[in-house]
Amino acid sequence: MSWGGPEFVLAIIAMSYATWVITSWIRARHGYPVENEWGGSVNKNGDEAQRKIELLTSENDKLHGQVSRLEERLSVLERIATDVPSRLSAEIDNLR
Repeated sequence: MSWGGPEFVLAIIAMSYATWVITSWIRARHGYPVENEWGGSVNKNGDEAQRKIELLTSENDKLHGQVSRLEERLSVLERIATDVPSRLSAEIDNLR
């Protein structure tokens, strides 16, 4: 096989094509978007992925509400912790 012969050129084309096929197979197997020959991409969108997105969205909304309620409770506790000692000391001073 000579470096300038058609066999060498065909071997390089075959190796490039095999590499593209293997890379596409690995990407598709692991859920990454696969590019087609015109540069567009094909995503693996199934019902399972859509269901997972809906579940995560609902869980996110639930946790957001829970964090909001906890922030309100924390602000009440902070107000109690800061107001009560000063008010108690004022009442004790009035009693003297």
